[in-house]
Amino acid sequence: MNIQTQRFIDRWAGQLLCGGVSAWVRLTGLFGTPARMPAEPKNILVILLSEMGSIVLAGPMFAELRRKYPGAAIHILQLKKNQEVSKLLSLTDADHMHTLDDSSGGALISDILKVSLKFRSIGLDAVIDCELFSRVSALLSFSTGAPVRVGFTPHTQEGLYRGSFINHSIPYNPYQHISKQFLSLVDALDAPDSMPRNRAAAIRNTPVDTELSVKFTDTELETYRSKLESDHPVTRERRLVLVYAGGGILPERAWPANHYARVVQGLCNSGYAVGLIGLKDDAVLARDLQAQVGDAACLNLTGYTKSIRELLMLMHASSLLITNDGGPSHFATVTPIQTMVFFGPETGKLYGPLGHRTIILESGIACSPCLTAYNHRLTFCDGDNQCLKRIAPDPVLDQALAFLNTASASAEAAA
Repeated sequence: MNIQTQRFIDRWAGQLLCGGVSAWVRLTGLFGTPARMPAEPKNILVILLSEMGSIVLAGPMFAELRRKYPGAAIHILQLKKNQEVSKLLSLTDADHMHTLDDSSGGALISDILKVSLKFRSIGLDAVIDCELFSRVSALLSFSTGAPVRVGFTPHTQEGLYRGSFINHSIPYNPYQHISKQFLSLVDALDAPDSMPRNRAAAIRNTPVDTELSVKFTDTELETYRSKLESDHPVTRERRLVLVYAGGGILPERAWPANHYARVVQGLCNSGYAVGLIGLKDDAVLARDLQAQVGDAACLNLTGYTKSIRELLMLMHASSLLITNDGGPSHFATVTPIQTMVFFGPETGKLYGPLGHRTIILESGIACSPCLTAYNHRLTFCDGDNQCLKRIAPDPVLDQALAFLNTASASAEAAA
């Protein structure tokens, strides 16, 4: 099911259903007591339907859940296509990972019914809805039967209605990094009353560490490096720089291809090999870039890695990643690689990768960022993303070469 269809259904059918559920909860709540988190919960569900990069940004939240509720089983509900990342990062036990298939409307409805019945049989103590103003995720949190429901509320903002049945709600804050806000959802679990007016929440800083890791043995990394050098001999003599030029499901997040071509050409001329990474769908773009660059050191690695784990090993074998805003920039934070990432339609201040090995590249144009929780990530620039087009390639190339040269000097000094 394409993203526009999902938005249409969520907006119109979602609001109607949220209104009905809210009326029901309000009526039945007249005869009950407010839901409270038990001292020792047994089962907590996290609903995380967003892109794969958000799973990495939620790492500190999962770590905090494990610290705060060590005896609870942490369940995750996500889209089927994103489960590989959660398994790789060991966010929870495999038996506690649940999925929805959004490839078609029928498959999605069928899975929603199945998982709702399953969660009711498990007996959840609480559910955390990490989606911002999605109605389907809010309805899912109710359908699970969990008495404590945590999620974001629009409070008095018009046009973002998702019902009033999230009984431990917090406001979405457009001025705080999303990882910090995910931690606020954990704080809301045992809040005595529903927020947003809760004044007892913990004071937190934006996390620096994802608290996630993927373990590789030295032998595993050496074997992969040998395979890379065998498949692409140019990487034996040249340090490898990775470039992800694709825009994914939001092409307006992509820096212009001709800008990438200029940077890649400059890197190749300076003695580096450049690997163009991405999914098989990005192969056409990669071939176009190769043709523009015209250098044998520019490699088409789209589809080369068969899994996220292989992508991480490729990052271990590389010195620098230059990428659009997307999953690769977040996956890089669990490897030693340095990253340069372009932001424009969205902002690194809210969604930037965690850690100290990332350089955020933004133009600062007045209309940027334009994709927000308030417009359901629909841009008004009609694809003319001036916020990214105005980031000139030559300064980016200079910055990349400066890092690579400094890293080379440090490595030689250490040797």
